[in-house]
Amino acid sequence: MSSIVQNLWASPCLAWNSDYKIKPSRAYTRCLASSSSRDSTLQSSDSVTVNDSVRVNGVSSVENKPLIDVGNGHLRKEIVQDKLEPLWDDGYGTQTVKDYLELAEEIIKPDGGPPRWFTPISAGPPLRNSPLLLFLPGMDGTGLGLVLHEKALGKVFQVWCLHIPVYDRTPFEELVKFVETTVRMLHASSPNKPIYVVGDSFGGCLALAVAARNCNIDLVLILANPATSFGRSQLQPLLSPLESLPDELHVTVPYLLSFIMGDPMKMAMVNIDSMLPPQQVVEQLFDNLTALLPRLSGLTDIIPKETLLWKLKLLRSASAYANSRLHAITAEVLVLSSGKDNMLPSGNEAQRLAKSLRNCQIRHFKDNGHTILLEDGINLLSIIKGTGKYRHSRRHDCVMDFLPPSMSEFKKAIDNNRWYLNFTSPVMLSTMEDGKIVRGLAGIPDEGPTILVGYHMLMGVELVPLVEEFLRERKILVRGIAHPTLFSQLTENQTNEVSFLDLLRLYGASPVSASNFFKLLSTKSHVLLYPGGAREALHRKGEEYKVIWPDQPEFVRMAARFGATIVPFGVVGEDDIAQLVLDYDDLTKIPILSDRIRNNNEQAARMGVRLRADMTGEVANQTLYVPGLLPKVPGRFYYLFGKPVHTKGRQEMLKDREKARELYLQIKAEVQNSMNYLLKKREEDPYRNIIDRTVYKAFSATVDEVPTFEY
Repeated sequence: MSSIVQNLWASPCLAWNSDYKIKPSRAYTRCLASSSSRDSTLQSSDSVTVNDSVRVNGVSSVENKPLIDVGNGHLRKEIVQDKLEPLWDDGYGTQTVKDYLELAEEIIKPDGGPPRWFTPISAGPPLRNSPLLLFLPGMDGTGLGLVLHEKALGKVFQVWCLHIPVYDRTPFEELVKFVETTVRMLHASSPNKPIYVVGDSFGGCLALAVAARNCNIDLVLILANPATSFGRSQLQPLLSPLESLPDELHVTVPYLLSFIMGDPMKMAMVNIDSMLPPQQVVEQLFDNLTALLPRLSGLTDIIPKETLLWKLKLLRSASAYANSRLHAITAEVLVLSSGKDNMLPSGNEAQRLAKSLRNCQIRHFKDNGHTILLEDGINLLSIIKGTGKYRHSRRHDCVMDFLPPSMSEFKKAIDNNRWYLNFTSPVMLSTMEDGKIVRGLAGIPDEGPTILVGYHMLMGVELVPLVEEFLRERKILVRGIAHPTLFSQLTENQTNEVSFLDLLRLYGASPVSASNFFKLLSTKSHVLLYPGGAREALHRKGEEYKVIWPDQPEFVRMAARFGATIVPFGVVGEDDIAQLVLDYDDLTKIPILSDRIRNNNEQAARMGVRLRADMTGEVANQTLYVPGLLPKVPGRFYYLFGKPVHTKGRQEMLKDREKARELYLQIKAEVQNSMNYLLKKREEDPYRNIIDRTVYKAFSATVDEVPTFEY
């Protein structure tokens, strides 16, 4: 890399810019002591002066606006956003392990300095009021281990990375005190905000040690293959042989370590689009490997022999220190473990930590190696969002703390669900204000608050195409209101890379409640609402396309309060992909299955998950179960969004229950009429059958949209 990382001793905080490519100037090199007498250890990382403004760990401030250097000593204000739009650019794949190795060549140059914090140039500026994230590195000590994730994390966190110079020999307990001092300083300045600590391998031990000593501080720990299992690792026996290894042979050790610590194939796949033809994927993979492998020799400089011996001893003491204090940790913990970690038994260790810690979750990635944060398929921000860890205060708010999906997350979802979209080939129709039906979603209002009120097909099979089409065509994120059981521990699976609940959170689903509905409307969201709930989604035989709603107009008065637009819609096609063979009535006649259904629902009730318990009639039966289905040769899904119903200026419904009920029945009738229309018109679709659609795609130049019936 022709340009260099700023000298961290002279200026420990890297400036904000598009990437690390910045040349140091005198404006960035004068380092001032901390203005706080409480923290002398942060003298080299607290602030620097930039053209009469103060720069605190990478944040310059004039009139509380961040500044960035644009060359020649000039500064300009950087716009700080209040929120992210759907399909925002998270930069995933724009930086790779190759960048890590290039940057490491500069950052490891001896400078005589102690450990210090820096902010990567690509990490920022974050959203206003973003929490702070501290990154604690692994054996390399560079602090560059977030290189793949800096751009994404820097949008929603203030990112500080710990750099431990190659020849630094600070004992583990001194490193604990150094990080602890920073944590306490930050907590004192923002006592109501959580502090995130990402610990990679050795950094995981460091994070746990700090958490054990600071139980009164709200910490969220994300541990990537933490080295608490060092006593059972393959590195432990290396200490004695390495001490006697001739210096001229040490050059081979980093190569061996690189293959033990990570998967080069996974590292080389980071910036390759999986949707490319196989031949192009192989060509790009070969090019990436060709560029990556020769650079592994740089590991000799990152971890020379003396440093490697020191780090192994440091790992031993760090593991013992952290393990002896696990009982004292009250922090929220998320462990990322790898199934192909050749350095540590990380899979078993994650299970042990989950049992030893009070509040610990696991996400296990069976195909990744030890250096999981540098490998393909791992988007750290997506994991944080999906596990519900991102928050601005003590408690996570699924509405106010929500971050919309990025473009890379959306592309991954499309890739994962492509087979399903091809099988169902959804046809989406919407109704304009003049009553005209058009193909696509042009009839949907651009702005919220908007409530999409519709029919819930069997098992909610219509949801994936609906949410993805709104994002693809209109860049509108539809926020679903879902059954609270889906957000409970009953759906949590500690062995999955991504659980079903993770996907719900990632795309903005919220547990159904009046308060969440209120917040979504107050933030002018597009809300997806199914009044029929679980009873409609788990209907019985013969109830296909029958609207099963409660008698009370549950949502109309809330819509009128915010002047929301209501869009009724119908959807058909469940009978084109599956046949219902065992419904609730059938399953309750089978003793073993009946007992299981009853026990699962009783367990949910004990956990406080109950809906419509005060109601009577069919809709009050919210029993959850998995029906017996027999797959069919796939047909097609059809959606019809009706003419928007405006409640703005109709506040009389807040007091007049009869008028609210009239509108409610009107919307219910519109939903049923939409389905009746689709059931009739789909008979005219020449491409309803998957075979006909496949033939059309094979011979048509335009395959993005398969034709359908006349509307």
